[in-house]
Amino acid sequence: MSTTTPALAAASADAGFERVQIDRRDLRPDDVRIDIRWAGICHSDIHMKRGEWGEALYPLTPGHEILGTVLEVGSDVSDHQVGDVVGVGCLVDSCGECAACQDGEEQYCAKGAVPTYGAEDYHGEITKGGYSGEVVVRDDFVVRIPETYAESDHAGVTPLLCAGITTYHPLKEAGVGPGTRVGVIGLGGLGHVGVKIASAMGADVTVFSRTDAKKEDGLAFGAKDYRATEDGSVLEELAGSFDLILNTVGSGIPLDSYLGLLDRGGVLANVGAPEDSLQVSAFSLIGNRRAIRGSMIGGLPETQEMLDFCGEHGITATVEVIDAGQVDDYYDKVVDGQVRYRAVIDTETLAG
Repeated sequence: MSTTTPALAAASADAGFERVQIDRRDLRPDDVRIDIRWAGICHSDIHMKRGEWGEALYPLTPGHEILGTVLEVGSDVSDHQVGDVVGVGCLVDSCGECAACQDGEEQYCAKGAVPTYGAEDYHGEITKGGYSGEVVVRDDFVVRIPETYAESDHAGVTPLLCAGITTYHPLKEAGVGPGTRVGVIGLGGLGHVGVKIASAMGADVTVFSRTDAKKEDGLAFGAKDYRATEDGSVLEELAGSFDLILNTVGSGIPLDSYLGLLDRGGVLANVGAPEDSLQVSAFSLIGNRRAIRGSMIGGLPETQEMLDFCGEHGITATVEVIDAGQVDDYYDKVVDGQVRYRAVIDTETLAG
């Protein structure tokens, strides 16, 4: 048994999105049914839909930045109630038994965490994401949206379910606090949220972007400095000046040059996912005991912690709200860097 809900789906990598009806399962005892109000567009949705990370499971309904209201809960659910405003991020299940899951790092589940869309879950079903009217998710993978946010904030809160935790995790892992010197590479959908969070943690933040086009925004988001990297002297001028560099861009960058920005023991945390292999000289790491660290979202406890932190500090993503018929066009705009700074779908427009 199942219910149906309106959604967007792509039949292939080259096909546009079509309005369809998709099935959502009837509730299991530990499930939560959510009426989706907002669904963010992440660049990874575009990579997946266009087959840039390997062949996707079509028809594909993307979306792992989901905010809505609880419609129904299973018989064993106690943490969520009908009417609660909640969110769902990049994952909808994990084994719950391995060391990573026990440590609250479900994203590194030894059995393989189940992505919110485009993957086969533990029951043999293909997950379908947030570009839809409703979703049914296991209760452990549903997070609470802080009441400090007004309803008018909710569209901007939605991208925090991916962009927020993706940037919060490496900042927390590095112990960022007052006086920490943080460089953020890229002021896009990820980078602008990283600047806001790092600044709220008390860090001295510098943005590295290709041009000065976003300088005013970067400083408004909390950065104390903004440098255009098209000026080739910038990276030499600031050599050894940072404790942490957060790389948010999805294209290749000259890693050796950026590693040179780090002080002794500094870390370059990579959250962007370029298609090509990363290239770095061993001497860039050996000198001054520098390191490159990979980072992938965060676990569910930390996702809730991030939301609470952002709610306390009034942090939301800066968004453009769009209707369901604009998604194909906005995929191109995201790729071309024309969106300031995340696109969020008004799911009330799904029915056409």
